[in-house]
Amino acid sequence: MRLQIRHRTAYRYEEPVQYSAQALRLTPRREYRQRTLSWRMDAPGRRTERPDAHGNITHLLTLERIHREIEVVVSGEVEVVSEDEMIAHEGTLSPLAYLATTQFTAPDPALVDLADQYLRTALPLRDRLYALAEGIGARVRYRTGSSSVDDPASTALRRGEGVCQDQAHVFLACCRSAGIPGRYVSGYVYSGPHTQESAASHAWIDAWIDEKQSWLGIDVTHLGRIGAQHCRLAVGRDYLDAAPVRGVRHGGGHELLDVDVTVTKADDQ
Repeated sequence: MRLQIRHRTAYRYEEPVQYSAQALRLTPRREYRQRTLSWRMDAPGRRTERPDAHGNITHLLTLERIHREIEVVVSGEVEVVSEDEMIAHEGTLSPLAYLATTQFTAPDPALVDLADQYLRTALPLRDRLYALAEGIGARVRYRTGSSSVDDPASTALRRGEGVCQDQAHVFLACCRSAGIPGRYVSGYVYSGPHTQESAASHAWIDAWIDEKQSWLGIDVTHLGRIGAQHCRLAVGRDYLDAAPVRGVRHGGGHELLDVDVTVTKADDQ
């Protein structure tokens, strides 16, 4: 499937910003399952490209002049060439690195109980992981605007609702408490010609299947396997490692953020 993607992120500040630095993970990963046919990034300031520890293509954007807004637009076409839910491990970082607890995935007793309920059974691991995804979907209902970007998994589970980021963090907290490496994945998903805007920018997870020596990709929000409709931007231990845009600034005061993402299938054009 060929996906046409446009992602615009705009920051506007009430006061002048003296200096800002943004880490941009806005370029699709180089993986066997997907091929970037074209990709363009438009942004002010100076950009340097480098891979990070997780193998994500990262651009460091710096503006050293006074400014009151930043607009970053990426666009292009990506072909997803494999619909396999299993993903080969690539890079030098061991899968065991994704057992580490982070601020977003620290397990509390409720998360440990949830993990035990679904992951301490005699079912094959793949079936246990899908059962966990279904259980999380029932306990953390998807609702736009119901959470903050800083909420950890324990807060999302206690609240009983959240967005894809929250559901992914709950899943990862459960996996890690059960000794299963898990990765956070940021990217784009095509949901059809009439619904792509509501779910275009997305997050899901990879869980490590040791006997297969591969990652199993699961879309927790949609309770299903990843497929040709999923374009992968970045992976990491949690949201902070894989956030499309993350940065610091000096000055600026109150900030207004405007994000617009569209994903369409090439055949729909």
